[in-house]
This record gives sequence, structure tokens and C-alpha cells, in this order.
Amino acid sequence: MAYLINDECISCGACEPECPNEAISEGETIYIIDSAKCTECVGSFESSRCVEVCPVDSCVLDTAHEESREQLLEKWQKLHPGETSAT
Repeated sequence: MAYLINDECISCGACEPECPNEAISEGETIYIIDSAKCTECVGSFESSRCVEVCPVDSCVLDTAHEESREQLLEKWQKLHPGETSAT
């Protein structure tokens, strides 16, 4: 399941450089996460980096984009061809 950034976002930008898939970008008023690129950091880290660094807990699971760990890892492999998963 991908993450999304809710309206509690204070646009601090802490999350953007932490995303290994470059799924986070600055929107009109808050940061946004591209669900097609979000792997919950599966393949890169043991836990989701955006969640860990967000000072206001605005990175939450997006229930509209449910995916299994296997699907997330497959997505990560497509985003990082030739690389070996760290998780």
C-alpha cells in the first residue's frame, strides 16, 4: 500500500530527500506522494522513511492503493533495475 500526505502537512520538505524512489514532490500547498512510485521503502529500508522523518505525522497509508509486500518489491525492482534489494 502506498503512502499519502494528508492535510496536516506543514510543507517542511523533510520527507522529499528521504524517498529512495523520488515519489515525493512539492504540490501546490503540501507535498504529495506518487502512488505509482511509492513502495513503502520496501527494497530500500526496513521502515518507511517519510513516516520516520515527518514532524507532524502527515504521512499515512493510502487505503486506495493496497499492495502486498511482493507487489511493492516488484515495483521497487522496476524502479531500480540492476540493483539488489536491501530488505
